Amino acid sequence: MEDILRLDGVEQAKLVRTRQIRADELVAAAIRRIERLDPQINALTQRYFDEALTSARRGLPAGPFRGVPFLVKDFYCHMQGKPTIGGSLLLANNIIDHDSELMARYRRAGFVALGKTAVPEMVTIGTTEPSSTGPTRNPWNLGHTAGGSSGGSAAAVAAGMVSIAHANDGAGSTRIPAAFCGLYGLKPSRGRITLGPDVGESIGGITAEHVVTRSVRDSAAVLDATAGGMPGDPYVTTEDNGSFLAATKQPPRRLRIAVSYEALFETELAPDCRRAVEEAARLLEAEGHVIEIARPRADAEVFRNALASFWPMTIARALSALATARAVDVDVLAAELEPLNQHIFRLGRNRLAVDYIQDLVTFQSLTRSFGAFFESFDLWLTPTVTFPPPRLGFFDPRNSSDEEAYRRVIDSFAFTAPANVCGLPAASLPTFWADSGLPIGVQLTGPLGSEALILSVSAEIEAALDWASLRPGEPLSP
Repeated sequence: MEDILRLDGVEQAKLVRTRQIRADELVAAAIRRIERLDPQINALTQRYFDEALTSARRGLPAGPFRGVPFLVKDFYCHMQGKPTIGGSLLLANNIIDHDSELMARYRRAGFVALGKTAVPEMVTIGTTEPSSTGPTRNPWNLGHTAGGSSGGSAAAVAAGMVSIAHANDGAGSTRIPAAFCGLYGLKPSRGRITLGPDVGESIGGITAEHVVTRSVRDSAAVLDATAGGMPGDPYVTTEDNGSFLAATKQPPRRLRIAVSYEALFETELAPDCRRAVEEAARLLEAEGHVIEIARPRADAEVFRNALASFWPMTIARALSALATARAVDVDVLAAELEPLNQHIFRLGRNRLAVDYIQDLVTFQSLTRSFGAFFESFDLWLTPTVTFPPPRLGFFDPRNSSDEEAYRRVIDSFAFTAPANVCGLPAASLPTFWADSGLPIGVQLTGPLGSEALILSVSAEIEAALDWASLRPGEPLSP
């Protein structure tokens, strides 16, 4: 069973479909592995093991992932009768009375949800260390962060608890933990997967739903099963005429790929992160693609200032809505937040609507710049994050200062946030392991609606590197 858990979701589903293994046997094996490893890693915050086993035994929809164990990130993707807490004690009793449309699609695909995964408080930063549940640890080295905000999902997949877990991405929240945990993480185009029926605007449409996986084909097959809007969605993406899974089986045409070692605003790039991109560029060139140093045009200071002032509005909006619902003063709720979130809330507390609109204007201008850039290039290759997975506590202001901790947050978004604010698809690929043994990801960003192309190139790189065979060792290192 341990060997079967090492397979990707597509292969596990095939074994269930061909009756080489029963769904409940597969689910039970995943539960045993979670019970053995999660006390060290702390990836799960809610466990529904009995319910999952009952569901697997009673029969499941005949979807493409029938019987495959699955975990749901504790944010946005609601499960009927279960709490959505978002890493915050303020939402401890937030029981939801319905499935999100995306959760309904996961169920129809045949997934068996075993529980929910950890996120940072209010999903604001690129590490998962909430005071409510404690830190999620990186399976490659337990002293380091698994990233965030989908850190619990990424840690669980990297440790082999499940092959696929739900994730979402507002400034890099799928791609950062994918990079830190040695996984594949695709952020789809704005509007590719509905956030309905509960979420519409989501602060300028920055958030995209999907999964973290070990294999590219799992990501593609899940996208086939979940893509599409629903009535009332404020954004739509051009429909793709073919299967995303089929795209992974078709070698890409000869592409013109831009490569950058500098973000759109100034930040220091760690040597290992640069080496990762250099090696990926050489591999793509060896596959016949044209590689050229280039990046989209952007006013570095304007973009950084807009991102740094815009991001605090995500927590200010959420906390203000909660305060209104509970008829309490918002500052009373803010006083219960962790120190860094208190600082981020203060930055967003008194921003004006006109400031928010100006940020959106800046981001729309950047979107135009990317549009022009992709008239000349098919894809953009960059680091995913500017630094390798840091040690736990790196983002804690008690170890530096409020200002320094927040600077580190914005620096961690340097290469990932442009895809969010511009609505573009982007994927982190696990192409490189540092001498420390920690994974480092590289990122491919494409024009709106180019998920099929990104998946095709990703599969080409995966075939050359066979990253899925690399797994954290046991016992794991502190």
